[in-house]
Amino acid sequence: MTWIYEPWPWYVAGPLIALGMFLLLFSGKQFGMSSNLRTICAIGGAGKISDFFKFDWRAQRWNLVVVLGSIIGGFLASNFMSNNAVAINPEVAAQLSQDYGIKSAGKAYLPTEIFGIENLSSPFNLAILIIGGFLVGFGARYAGGCTSGHAISGLSNLQMPSLLAVIGFFVGGLVMIHLIFPLIFGI
Repeated sequence: MTWIYEPWPWYVAGPLIALGMFLLLFSGKQFGMSSNLRTICAIGGAGKISDFFKFDWRAQRWNLVVVLGSIIGGFLASNFMSNNAVAINPEVAAQLSQDYGIKSAGKAYLPTEIFGIENLSSPFNLAILIIGGFLVGFGARYAGGCTSGHAISGLSNLQMPSLLAVIGFFVGGLVMIHLIFPLIFGI
C-alpha cells in the first residue's frame, strides 16, 4: 500500500491522463470542472434569469458524476491514503517560514496558518479565502474554463484559446506569487 501514499511518477500519471482524454475524445465529451458550475446553476433554474444557463444540462450529468467522484476521492485520499504533506524545495519552505510565518510548508498538505479550521475565525484569513475563491471562480468562467479544462482537455484538442488561457494561468500565477502574495502577507 505504500506506493499509493506517494505521488505517482510522470511516466505513470501522464499516460493515465492521456488514456482518460482519449476515452473522452472517443466518446465525444470534453472534460472540465468549472463548467459544472453552469450545469448546477441550470439545474437550479438560473435559465429563467439568464440565457447563458438555457441549455440541455442533462447531457452534462456525466461530468457531475466526475465532480462527485473528485470530491469523494479527494476526501478519501486526503484522510486515508496520503501522508498529507507536499514535498517542496527546502529553500522555499525556509523562505515561507522566515518571510511569511508559514511554518507548516512541506509538513502539511495546505498551510495550516491559512487554511486551518482555527484560522477561519480570523476576518483577514476569511476575507482572503472568500475573495480568492470568488476571483478563481469568476476567472475560470471568464476564461471559458478552468486549468484542468484548458490544460488537459483544451490542449489535447489543439485549441488555440486553451493555449492562450494556459499561458495566462502561468503568467497570473507568477504575478501572484512574486508581486501580490508579498503585499498580502507582508515581508
